[in-house]
Amino acid sequence: MILTIAAAVFVFGLLVLVHEFGHFITAKMTGMRVDEFAIGFGPKLISRRRGETVYSLRAVPLGGFNDIAGMDADNNTAGERGFCAKPVLSRMIVILAGATMNFILPIVLFFAIYATLGEGKPSTEPVIGGVIQGMSAEQAGLKAGDKILSVDGQAVTTWADFTDKLKNIEAGQNILLKYERGAEISEVTVSPTFNEQEKRILVGVQSSIVYESKTVPEAFTAAIEHTKEITVAMLEGIARLFKEPEQTENLAGPIGIVQMSGQVAERGFIPLLNFAALLSINLGIINLLPVPVLDGGHFVNLFIEAVRGKPLGSKAIAYTQRVGIALLLMLMLFATKNDLVRVFLK
Repeated sequence: MILTIAAAVFVFGLLVLVHEFGHFITAKMTGMRVDEFAIGFGPKLISRRRGETVYSLRAVPLGGFNDIAGMDADNNTAGERGFCAKPVLSRMIVILAGATMNFILPIVLFFAIYATLGEGKPSTEPVIGGVIQGMSAEQAGLKAGDKILSVDGQAVTTWADFTDKLKNIEAGQNILLKYERGAEISEVTVSPTFNEQEKRILVGVQSSIVYESKTVPEAFTAAIEHTKEITVAMLEGIARLFKEPEQTENLAGPIGIVQMSGQVAERGFIPLLNFAALLSINLGIINLLPVPVLDGGHFVNLFIEAVRGKPLGSKAIAYTQRVGIALLLMLMLFATKNDLVRVFLK
């Protein structure tokens, strides 16, 4: 539980810090007054003023915000330094900077991993790299580093051999695994389960990872390419949600993300950094959706202002924001329902 909480705070804190820093630094660069830069919500734990800005750490580490003066044109106390008083282009830059930082973060994380450890790829050896908590393999006592030798007496020489043999097993059917741990060879019985999300039989083990060393330029190029591949895959996944409504059952909310953070953290710090990179890309994409109250929605309003030559009226903005909040609340409730079903009913 402590590891899960610590992992979730680390991941959420890192993503929010980077996102809000994007808004903060571009607001400063374009001459806007920033009254507060906060990580978290709720009561202040630590608060320091530097110049005109208060920097604070708050009690609930699941968000953050920048208090940029003049975001509300009807309540601009900063005059020409207010957000609403700046040129449209400056405001667009500030609005897009948060999501932009969420795409830069994974490049930095992947680059750091590739430049120091190398690029991780699944090993072809039938060696367990990780055991998923609560599943049959863990209950049977299997551990990372165990080498699978056979499945029901059939020899296994590669990880592909192992997974191919599992395809012919039915959910709930007991299978005998022979494995090697150090100098000892042992046998254990496991009972695979059918995973609805992945549509396949699982015993709860993951392959080991081997790292291919890279030069600094190779690591940088690979980090950019990997970030691009994940971004494209996520966009395709969002498109599938509209084409295949049943895919919405795979949506995860805060509870699901916290649970996954703990599971990934059990495999080590590097997997947790990879997970943070994936979530950062996801956060960047979600924030750019043209939904009112999200950064993408604000950008659409600014684009309309640029075309019209004047901003939308306060009533129109208030109405669209209410619609946006309602949509986000419905999505959050649906995702939370999925989380609760996965945690308590599966």
